[in-house]
Amino acid sequence: MTKTSTCIYHFLVLSWYTFLNYYISQEGKDEVKPKIFANGARWKYMTLLNLLKSRTAGFGIYQPGSFRQLLQTVFYGVTCLDDVLKRIKGRKDIKFLTAFRDLLFATLAFPVSTFVFLAFWILFLYNRDLIYPKVLDTVIPVWLNHAMHTLIFPITLAEVVLGPHSYPSKKTGLTLLTAASITYISRILWLYFETGTWVYPVFAKLSPVGLAAFFSLSHIFIASIYLLGEKLNHWKWGDMRQPQKKRK
Repeated sequence: MTKTSTCIYHFLVLSWYTFLNYYISQEGKDEVKPKIFANGARWKYMTLLNLLKSRTAGFGIYQPGSFRQLLQTVFYGVTCLDDVLKRIKGRKDIKFLTAFRDLLFATLAFPVSTFVFLAFWILFLYNRDLIYPKVLDTVIPVWLNHAMHTLIFPITLAEVVLGPHSYPSKKTGLTLLTAASITYISRILWLYFETGTWVYPVFAKLSPVGLAAFFSLSHIFIASIYLLGEKLNHWKWGDMRQPQKKRK
């Protein structure tokens, strides 16, 4: 049975991400930033599929931060439901929900959060104008930037330590991750053709070949993070891979 302290932790994290989503959604109502959510910009950034992404009026640049937060909100919502039902019905009666929770964590929550944390801060430290221009400091509070790009990593890492997660086969896990990557890249390209503006300034500096190389290397990077998550889970909890169905 899930420990009470772990249940409380999951509830607090869910409340935190719910608050962030609400706070960012309210930014769109600020009259000083009337176009901040134009053209579906809230949903463009990897950092809002792990909160919400926004276009900053007058600057033609986009605020990272929504997909990631939304993803984390969904994951911790499922996790809290799993915690509650385990205490009410027992572990055996909710195997499907637990399997879904683990699949969500293994293929999306952990890889996306870790990728966003590493990619954002590597580019920020190298040249912040490539990922988060200084003008955004006048629009986005510093605490919100760290909530979207810093705290996600220790929170996700804590999830590895607090409990085991059953990983699918490498083929299944990497296939799902690849499908998510293709969907996300397609969204980025669609938004560029729709608005004429890249969601991140770094893309504007790359040629078509450079973009293809960037997206390919990014996918290799996030796939490596997926494999790292599997190794960390195995190191902490032993072999937790989902059992394979026997062929008749």
